[in-house]
Formats: sequence, structure tokens, C-alpha cells
Amino acid sequence: MAEKLQYITNEQGEPVGVVLDLGEYHRLIDQSAVDPELLVNMSQAELQALAESKLAPAAQARLDDLLARHHETQLSDEEIAELDRLLEQVDQLNILKSRAKYTLHQQATLAAAI
Repeated sequence: MAEKLQYITNEQGEPVGVVLDLGEYHRLIDQSAVDPELLVNMSQAELQALAESKLAPAAQARLDDLLARHHETQLSDEEIAELDRLLEQVDQLNILKSRAKYTLHQQATLAAAI
């Protein structure tokens, strides 16, 4: 049985490349097509930064203010619309953060299997 993975090393014995069995290569390439939740074409550093990202400080401060005021008093229609927009941004950011964390987890699982 052919090995699915072979390392290429330099003269010092350090791994500098990898050769994949063609079937394994196709399986890896097709994984993103199978799982649309994976964020592809992003480095691990980019995924990690996204996974740890937060709402911009000014937007977070405005959200906190609107939420506190909404609890205490009635907001104007414009303020309610702004609050809704900010909450939508938080929801979208949380979805992206979750997808980044999921992608990192899938990459780690795949790396451990190889």
C-alpha cells in the first residue's frame, strides 16, 4: 500500500515540502466543496485573527449605550434602527468567528490524521 504522505527534507534533515498520494490530494481539495462552512484560501494566522476578532470599540460602545438606554427608556425610531443594525453586525461577526474556529479545528483534525 502506497504511503499517502511523504516528506521532502533539506540537507539538514528538516522538512521543506510534502508529496501527497494523488487520491489523498483530491480528497483534500474536494473537502472545501463538500463542506461549505469551511473558510478557504485563508492562512492559519488570518483564521486565528478572525476567530478572535471583536466589534470595533466605537461600535461596541455605541451598542452598549443603546442597549442600556433601551432598557431604561424608549429609543427613537432612528436609534432602534441603529441598534438593529449593530446587533445584525454582531450576529454576522459571530457567524464568521464560528466558521473560522470550525475551519481551524477541521485543519487540525486533518493534520492529525495525516
